Amino acid sequence: MKIMNMVNAINDALDIKLKEDRGVIVYGEDVGVEGGVFRVTEELQQKYGKERVFDSPLAESGIMGTAIGMAVAGLRPVVEMQFCGFIYPAFNQIISHASRMRNRSRGKYETPIVIRMPYGGGINALEHHSESMEAIFGHIPGLKVVIPSTPHDAKGMLISAIESNDTILFMEPKRIYRAIKQEVAEGKYTIPLGKANVVTQGTDVTVVAYGAMVREVQRAMVMAKEQGISIELIDLRSIYPIDRETIAKSVKKTGRIITVTEGPRSFGVGSEISQIAIEEAFLSLEAPPSRISGFDTIVPLPRGEYHYMQDPYKILYEIEKIVKY
Repeated sequence: MKIMNMVNAINDALDIKLKEDRGVIVYGEDVGVEGGVFRVTEELQQKYGKERVFDSPLAESGIMGTAIGMAVAGLRPVVEMQFCGFIYPAFNQIISHASRMRNRSRGKYETPIVIRMPYGGGINALEHHSESMEAIFGHIPGLKVVIPSTPHDAKGMLISAIESNDTILFMEPKRIYRAIKQEVAEGKYTIPLGKANVVTQGTDVTVVAYGAMVREVQRAMVMAKEQGISIELIDLRSIYPIDRETIAKSVKKTGRIITVTEGPRSFGVGSEISQIAIEEAFLSLEAPPSRISGFDTIVPLPRGEYHYMQDPYKILYEIEKIVKY
């Protein structure tokens, strides 16, 4: 075991797969020489050479277009979008080609691509650096969307993503890149994609979160425990495919569900989770599902960002409210 933060864990996963599989290629804006804006790919170019870890032009559509060609030809590209808000120029390549290639070719071609990108607020950046747009990609057939919340999960999930034959958006909550350290197994291991993790067992209310929001819920849980409230915390981990079974099983036990997400409220992941609870556990519900989310606005600039973000006190307020319903 080794103490790692999320940056260390992702770097370790890339290192393992680059060493194991010569078909793995890592590239993106500033990924090679500088090791990325957040230094996630630091020293990988020195170790594996400029042909396998390299810098791309500042052209997201070009990054994705070349990745699709590489994948169809048999490689396994891992590309980095410098920030979530920079991915929009690549929409056409992702949605029109990468997500459809298997269906379009009737299974002849696959696009095993991992699209890594830092997402979310909390670091006082500009609005297009701080967005949480996972719901957009979760709505696209042919894509998978996963989000780790711990270094352990980040390593195991990234290795699984690289080994998958699907196009996968691997969204990294940058506000906790270095905020959480834990023991992580050295060497290779995988975590199945599409399976949520029940972090804490509870009986009064189910709280579903992912990414940086898991830590905020855990802080709220400390205060809730002082009031005698027992919370079952689920780390969703996979936006799509979503783990309906784990959500339903928990709600049938607790009778209440709260979702905590960072993105805009309307048509978001929280809405989908709430609908799953209604479809699968309606007769067990003792209160309407509750959503804690961002607003239907652009993420504010640093001075106003706090009002947009979720914190333990907002979460505790909703927990108290739903338990008293």
